[in-house]
Amino acid sequence: MSNIQNMSLEDIMGERFGRYSKYIIQERALPDIRDGLKPVQRRILYSMNKDGNTFEKGYRKSAKSVGNIMGNFHPHGDSSIYDAMVRMSQDWKNREILVEMHGNNGSMDGDPPAAMRYTEARLSEIAGYLLQDIDKKTVPWAWNFDDTEKEPTVLPAAFPNLLVNGATGISAGYATDIPPHNLSEVIDAVVYMIDHPSAKLDKLMEFLPGPDFPTGAIIQGADEIRKAYETGKGRVVVRSRTEIEKLKGGKEQIVVTEIPFDVNKAVLVKKIDDVRVNNKVPGIAEVRDESDRTGLRIAIELKKDADSQTILNYLLKYTDLQVNYNFNMVAIDNFTPRQVGLQKILSSYIAHRRDIIVARSKFDKEKAEKRLHIVEGLIRVISILDEVIALIRASENKADAKENLKVSYAFSEEQAEAIVTLQLYRLTNTDIVTLQKEEADLRDQIATLTAIIGDERTMFNLMKKELREIKKIFGNPRRSELQAESQTIEIDTASLIVEEETYVSVTRGGYLKRTSLRSFNASTLEEVGKRDDDELIFHKQAKTTQHLLIFTNQGNLVYRPVHELTDIRWKDIGEHLSQTITNFATDEEVIYAEIRDDFESGTYFAATKLGQIKRLSITDLSPWRTYKSKSSKYAKIKDSSDSVITVSPILLDDVMLVTYNGYALRFSIEEVPVVGAKAAGVKAINLKDGDHVQSAFIANTDSFYILTQRSSLKRVAMSEIPQAKRVGRGLQVLRELKSKPHRVYMAGPVLTDNSSADLGLFTTETSMVKQKLKVQSTTGEKNERVLAELSLSDRTSNGSFILEQDIFSAQIVDEK
Repeated sequence: MSNIQNMSLEDIMGERFGRYSKYIIQERALPDIRDGLKPVQRRILYSMNKDGNTFEKGYRKSAKSVGNIMGNFHPHGDSSIYDAMVRMSQDWKNREILVEMHGNNGSMDGDPPAAMRYTEARLSEIAGYLLQDIDKKTVPWAWNFDDTEKEPTVLPAAFPNLLVNGATGISAGYATDIPPHNLSEVIDAVVYMIDHPSAKLDKLMEFLPGPDFPTGAIIQGADEIRKAYETGKGRVVVRSRTEIEKLKGGKEQIVVTEIPFDVNKAVLVKKIDDVRVNNKVPGIAEVRDESDRTGLRIAIELKKDADSQTILNYLLKYTDLQVNYNFNMVAIDNFTPRQVGLQKILSSYIAHRRDIIVARSKFDKEKAEKRLHIVEGLIRVISILDEVIALIRASENKADAKENLKVSYAFSEEQAEAIVTLQLYRLTNTDIVTLQKEEADLRDQIATLTAIIGDERTMFNLMKKELREIKKIFGNPRRSELQAESQTIEIDTASLIVEEETYVSVTRGGYLKRTSLRSFNASTLEEVGKRDDDELIFHKQAKTTQHLLIFTNQGNLVYRPVHELTDIRWKDIGEHLSQTITNFATDEEVIYAEIRDDFESGTYFAATKLGQIKRLSITDLSPWRTYKSKSSKYAKIKDSSDSVITVSPILLDDVMLVTYNGYALRFSIEEVPVVGAKAAGVKAINLKDGDHVQSAFIANTDSFYILTQRSSLKRVAMSEIPQAKRVGRGLQVLRELKSKPHRVYMAGPVLTDNSSADLGLFTTETSMVKQKLKVQSTTGEKNERVLAELSLSDRTSNGSFILEQDIFSAQIVDEK
C-alpha cells in the first residue's frame, strides 16, 4: 500500500492529458520539418525498405508489409497503417507518390480502397531517395516499442519532401495544412538558398512562386501566397479549370477538366446536379461525369439560350468548383510544433542535409581508411610473398601466424587478419596492379571526403549536385496555374430567378405564402387558408422576380423576395413570420404589405396611435444582409402603449387623421419631414386625454366615410375638413351624446374609381354584411347597401344606422 499517491483529479487530468497531447503532437499527427513525414509514414517507408520491398523488385501483398510495420514499429491498428500507405500511393493527393500500389487504391470520388489482402505495394523510385544512405550512421535511431530493434527518428531525405508532398493533420491544439509543390521549383529554391543563406522571400518566390496541386486547377492570390510563405498562414482561392463548348442547336455546355485539391468529385457532381434539380439557377439541362482513364471531365449541359457565364459564376460561388485553401504550415522542429514560413522550412532542410552529408562522409571516410590500411598491408605482402608464406607455414595455427606477422614484419592486427585469410588466387602477379589502383582510388576518395567534412563550400556543392540530379530524373512541369489576383464572382441575382406568375397573400396575424395561379383560380377568395381569428389583409398577383415588403404595428419591416416565399396551396395556412424572423413578437400584427419591383424611388408615411407621424424614403428600406432571420426598423416606437396604425405610399397630398373621440385633422404631408428608417418622426395631432388616432389616410378623394361602433355610417365631403396646420386639435366629425356616445371605429377615403373595395361589417364572429365603398356603385345585392346612395352628411352628424346592433368588427374586403 506504500505506492498509493494522494493527488487531486485536476492534477491527474492535467498531467495525463499533457502527456497524451505531447505524444500525439510529436509522434502522430504533425510532420517533421526535415523529412516532411509523420511517424507512421516514416515507419512504413523504413520497414518496406528494410524488407527489400523497393521499386526495382516485384510488388508484395500490402497485408504483409502492414503486418511487418505493425509488428516491428507501429503498435496501432492495421487500418491506420494501411490507410496511411494507401494515401501515399494516391496521385491525386500527393505531388510525388512514395508508394506504388497494384489494385484498387481508392478514387477521387471518395471510394474506399480494396482490403489490404487484395492490393500489392512497393516503394516508388523517388521514395528510395528519402531513405538513401540510411545505413551510413546518418540519422539518429531510437528503440522500437518493445526494445527489440531500432528505428530511425528521421529519414535522410535527399529531396525536400515536406514542401513537395505537403501535409495535413490535426493534433491536440495544433493542426497543419501544407500544400504540395512542384519538385523542380522547390529544388531550385533550395539551391538558391544554399548559395544565399539570408535570401529574401521575394527572391525565393521567383523560383517557388506557389503551390502545385496534383489535381491542377487555378490558384488565385499572389499576395496571400506571399503572406503564407512569410508567416505560415494565408488563404488562396482554388478554382476549377473550365471551358464553354458549343453544341448543336445553339446550345452550350460547361466542361470541367480540373477540380480543386482535396475536393470529392462525386460529391461535387451531386451538388451541381442538386442545383439543376432545385432550379436554383435556370438553364442547366443535364450534369454528367464523363471522367475515364484518360482524365477528369465533368460536362454540364445547358438549355438553349441559357446564360452560360451566369451559371458558371453561380456554380463557382455556391459549389466546390471553387474553394478556399487555407495555409497553416505547422511542423515539428526540434521536438516542438512551430508555425513556419518558407525560409524556415528551406533553412531547416538545408541544415538537415548538411548533417546527413557530413555524417555519411565520415562513415565513408572511416570505411575507406580501414580499407586503405588493408590494401597497404596486402601490397607489402606481395613484395615479400615468399618470406610471408614460409612464416605462415612455420606457424602452429592462425593466431600464431598472425602474431608472427605482427612481430616479424610490423603488420597491424587488421592487416595480419587480412593476410592470413587471403585467398591464394589473389597472389597472382597482376593483382598488384589492381591493389595499387584501389589504393590510389581510396586515397582520392579519402581526400574528397576530407574536403567535404572540413570545407563547407565543397559540402554545399555536393548537396546542390545531388539535388540537381534528382530534379533531372524526377522533375516534371507545373500542373496548377497561378494567377496574381483572385477574381470576385459577381452574380446578377435577378438572372438566377425563374420568372413566373404567382399569387401572394399576407394575413394580419403574420402568415404569408405564395400560391400558383392554378391553385388560386381553383378556389374562392373566402377559401383562403387562415386561422379563424385572423384576417387576410393583402393578396395580389406578382412575379417571382418582385419583392414583398411587410410592415408591422410595432415599427418593424420584413422583407422577402417573392421567389423565396414558400409555394403553398391557397387553402393552406402558409408560413408564419415567427418561423424565420427571430424578433417577431407574439402580439405583433401586420398592418400593410406591398409588392415592389425595385427600391429606387418612392415615399411612405407612417402614423401611430398616439399621434406621431413620419415620412421615409423607399431607399432606406432596401434589403439588408440578415433579412432572412431578422426584421428591420421603419419607425421608432417611443412609448410601449403606442403602435403604428397606418403605413401608406404617398405623393404630395394631404393627410387626414381621425381620432377615436371624433376629431379630424387634415394637413399637408409636406409639413412632415422625410427622416431615416429608425427615427420616430414628429407630432401630428394634439390629442385630448384618453383620445387616440383611430385612422390615418391620404386625403386625395372627394369624400370619406366614418363608421362608429354603434353601426352608424356616414359619408362626409373632404371639403368639410379644410386644410389646417400640423399639431392642431382638428374639427369634430361626430356629435357628442350623453348616453351611448358614438365613437369612431374606422374611417377612410371613399374611392372614385372602379376598384372593388367593400366594407365588411361583422355582427358576430361569423355573420357579415358588406357595404360598398365605391361612389359609382349602382346595383345592390342581398345584405348590401350602396354607399353612393347615402347622401353627404354634415360634419357633426352621427350618420345613419346600417345595422340594428353594435358591430362586432369591420374590415375592408376585396372581391376576387
